[in-house]
Amino acid sequence: MASKIRKGDTVEVIAGKDLGKRGEVLRVDPRRNKVLVQGVNRVYKHMRPSRQYPQGGRIQKEMPLAISNVMVVDPKTDAPTRVGFRINGDGVKERYAKVSGESLGLVSKAKKS
Repeated sequence: MASKIRKGDTVEVIAGKDLGKRGEVLRVDPRRNKVLVQGVNRVYKHMRPSRQYPQGGRIQKEMPLAISNVMVVDPKTDAPTRVGFRINGDGVKERYAKVSGESLGLVSKAKKS
């Protein structure tokens, strides 16, 4: 099944410590039901000095969130919305925002009959 949240979508956090924050999806992990959102769920990672980090110290990085804790932002109303799938008249499957009906992008090409 196609994922309702895709890389590049703008999402809003609806639960947890970052409630209300928005960001772009950097990565989706459908097997673990996790999503990595830019600027959200930042934690400090304590690094030992190495070649990559000669100083060592504390590095801030984003950690994955549960996919159920984010909602796609509707491009038309600028509010969080659920996502649905529909097939157009020309046989193309697309994602759409349930609130406004606005298209969120194509999922698959038209099937040949």
